[in-house]
Amino acid sequence: MAETSTGTTDVASQYSAQVASDLERNLKEQERLSGEIEALQAQLTALQHNQSVLAAIQQALGTSAETAAPAPVTAVPAPRKKPAARPGTGRQSKAQKPAAAAKKRPAKKSTTTQATTSQPAAPKLVALVREHLADQREPRSAAEVATALEKQHPERTIKTNVVRTTLEGLVAKNQAQRSKQGSSVFYTSAGAAAEPDVPAQDAPSAAGGE
Repeated sequence: MAETSTGTTDVASQYSAQVASDLERNLKEQERLSGEIEALQAQLTALQHNQSVLAAIQQALGTSAETAAPAPVTAVPAPRKKPAARPGTGRQSKAQKPAAAAKKRPAKKSTTTQATTSQPAAPKLVALVREHLADQREPRSAAEVATALEKQHPERTIKTNVVRTTLEGLVAKNQAQRSKQGSSVFYTSAGAAAEPDVPAQDAPSAAGGE
């Protein structure tokens, strides 16, 4: 009986050790997969952020359908001239009438071309933001610029995040300057950089020089 108990104990110990080893291996595999998932999630979040920034910059630069070139106008070929009818042939005389009417009929212009030439293209957002900053003597935040432009152009949809992206693009091109006051960011035109006022020095008078 003692040998049977000892054999049972050894088998139980082997199974217990195997289960513990498998459990440890399982936990390590879970940790490895969790790390890879977190890294992939971080990459996905960065890509989504870059996509939103690039889309905002594209809209700010005005690369939309409204700047697309108009479709070329297809010229209507002139009708072929039919040979002159011989005297005494009534059928040929009747055939000449539609040809003459086709010559007098003006070619139709493309509706798309007429609509494009009649309506001037709207100014780009980057131009509006640059002109607004140039007219201001004090720093303006992105929200203030967006509110002012929305009042000036109620027909357009102007978002604060798009205006902020446009302002950052102007700063990158040295066409605007950025300053930070506390937690707020303000922008000014590059041409409106504040210069210290130097009081004019009175030139010595002729009498004093003598």
